[in-house]
Amino acid sequence: MHELLATELQQTKRISREKFDETIHSARELGESWDQALVKKGLLTELEMLTFFSSQLGIELIENLVGYKVPEEFVMKVDAAFARNYSLCAIGQEEDGTMIVATCRPLETHPIDELADLLQVPIETVLAPRVEINSLVNKAFQAKQDMMQETLEGIEKGDLDEMFLVGEDGDDGAKDILDMANAGPIIKLVNQILFQALKVRASDIHIQPYEYKLQVRYRIDGILHDQMSPPKKIQDAIISRVKVMGKMDIAERRMPQDGRASIKLGDSEVDIRISTVPTTFGERVVMRLLDKSARMYELNEIGLEPDNEQLLTNFISYSHGIILLTGPTGSGKTTTLYAALNRINAAEKNIITIEDPVEYQIHNVSQIEVNSKKGLSFAQGLRSIVRQDPDIIMVGEIRDAETARIAIQSALTGHLVFSTLHTNDAPSAVTRLVNMDVEPFLVSSSVLCVVAQRLVRLICNECRERYHPDEDERGNFELEARDDDLAFPLSNGETRVGKLWQGAGCHACFHTGYSDRTTIHEIMTVTDRVKELVMEKASAAELKNQSVKSGMLTLRADALRKALRGLTTLQEVARVTQRDVV
Repeated sequence: MHELLATELQQTKRISREKFDETIHSARELGESWDQALVKKGLLTELEMLTFFSSQLGIELIENLVGYKVPEEFVMKVDAAFARNYSLCAIGQEEDGTMIVATCRPLETHPIDELADLLQVPIETVLAPRVEINSLVNKAFQAKQDMMQETLEGIEKGDLDEMFLVGEDGDDGAKDILDMANAGPIIKLVNQILFQALKVRASDIHIQPYEYKLQVRYRIDGILHDQMSPPKKIQDAIISRVKVMGKMDIAERRMPQDGRASIKLGDSEVDIRISTVPTTFGERVVMRLLDKSARMYELNEIGLEPDNEQLLTNFISYSHGIILLTGPTGSGKTTTLYAALNRINAAEKNIITIEDPVEYQIHNVSQIEVNSKKGLSFAQGLRSIVRQDPDIIMVGEIRDAETARIAIQSALTGHLVFSTLHTNDAPSAVTRLVNMDVEPFLVSSSVLCVVAQRLVRLICNECRERYHPDEDERGNFELEARDDDLAFPLSNGETRVGKLWQGAGCHACFHTGYSDRTTIHEIMTVTDRVKELVMEKASAAELKNQSVKSGMLTLRADALRKALRGLTTLQEVARVTQRDVV
C-alpha cells in the first residue's frame, strides 16, 4: 500500500521518491510501521495519512469524537492501559452486538484481533486521530477502579528496606508509566498515582503530609478531591521518587525546590512541573500535569458565546495592536490564546511565540521556551523576536515593566501581539499596565481589547435534573420569574430567558454533579471614551462602568447566560464570579 501512497505523493509533488524510500527503509530498520514513520518525520500529517487510508481501505474517517459515548461493555472488559497504548476505543455498538471501534493504526491488526477476543463480539473499525481516541479513552475510564489499592496492600506487607529503593532514572528520556512489570513497589505506586490522575483528567496532584497520615489529592475541574492515603512510613520514599523523576536534590529537605519531568502513557507524552516545599510534617509536593497529546481546541469550542466569538474574531484579524487575556492561573488563558492563533494561522504569516513552558506544538508557528537559567527571559526573548520580522507575536505572560513596554512598542510598530496578565477583570488589566510605568498614551493607542476569563464546571449529563430557585436566590442573581422560565436582562439591551438545572450526583461525576468545564468571558473593547479615561488615569471601576454602559457583558452576566442555557448552576456562578457593582 505504501507504493500507492508514494505514487500519489510524487504526482502531487509533495515528497520526492528518494525521501519517501529513505523514510520507509529507516522505519524497517527501527521496527516501526511505515505510516507512523512518515507522520513522525513530518512528511505527512496524521489527518492526511488517515484520509489516505480511508480512501484506499474504504473505512470511515471521523475527525472529531466529541459527543461519542463509549459502551459500558468496552470499559468493563478492556484494560485502560491496553486501550491507551494501542489507541483503540469503542464509540458505539450495533443492534447485532458488533462493536464500532476507532483506531488510528489500521495496518496493525494484532491489537484489533486481541480486542475482539477480549470483547467476544465482532468488531467494525473506523478511523480517528490519536488525540481524539486518547481523549475519549481518558473520559471513559475515569470512574473505573484500578490496581492502586492492591499495590498499597502489597506495600503494607512488603519489606521496609525494599520500599526505600526508589530506583534510578539515569537517562533524560521520558519513562512509560504503563511499563510497570519490573518496577519496584514505590515506583509502581507513584506511576499508578500519575496514571490515575491522567485517567480522571486531573490538572494537579497534591501529596500533602500530616502528622499521622499522608494524603494524595487530585484537582479535577478546578476542585481538590482526596484520593488515597498511602502509609505514613513510606512518605519519604514517595517524595524521593518524585524528586528523582524531577532531577531534584533528594538530600535537600529544608529548602523549596522546583523540577520538571516527562513521562509517557502509551505513545502520548505528559510534561510534569514539580514543586516541593518543607512543612512541619515533611515535604509537600505539587505536580502540575500537561498532557501534550490533548487536542488543541478551536475558537468555537472553548465556550465563547456567539456575540463574544464574533467580537474576538474581529479583533484577531487586525494587522497590529495588542490583545490581552487576563485571569488567575489555571483559567484557560493559554488555551484561548492557542485557539486564537490557530484561527489566524496561515502560511503567509510569520508567527512567533515565547512561552513558559511551550504547552502545545502549533503547525507553522515558531515557539520559543523561556529558560531563566540561561538568561532567556520573556523580555530578552521578545527583544530578539522583533528582529525576526514577525507578523504576529505571542508573549506567554507580561510579568514586568520591561516586557510590557517591549510588547506595547511591538504593537505600535505594526505587529499583532497576544499576551496574558494576572488581574481579576478586564478593566484592571489596563490599569495594571499603567501601574507598571507604561505611559497611558502608549496603552490607549496600542491595546485593542482585553479578555477576562474563568472556568466554570458543567452539569453532569448523566444525572442532570431541573432546578427551581427560591425568591431570595432569584433576587441575588437579579433573575425574573416568567411562567415556567427565568429571565435575566443584559447590559446590551437583550434579555435571556431559560431554565435552570443541577446535577444530582452520580458515579460518573464522583457524586459532585459536575463533569468537565467551559469558559466564561468578559471582553472590554478599548473605545474612544475608554481611551480618554485611560489618558486621565481613571480607576478600573470607572473603566468598567463605562464599558458596561457601552454594552460589555461582565463575567457574571456571561456565566448567568450559560446557567440559563442549562450548562452550569447558580452555585457555580456564585463560586467563580463576584456580584457586579457598577
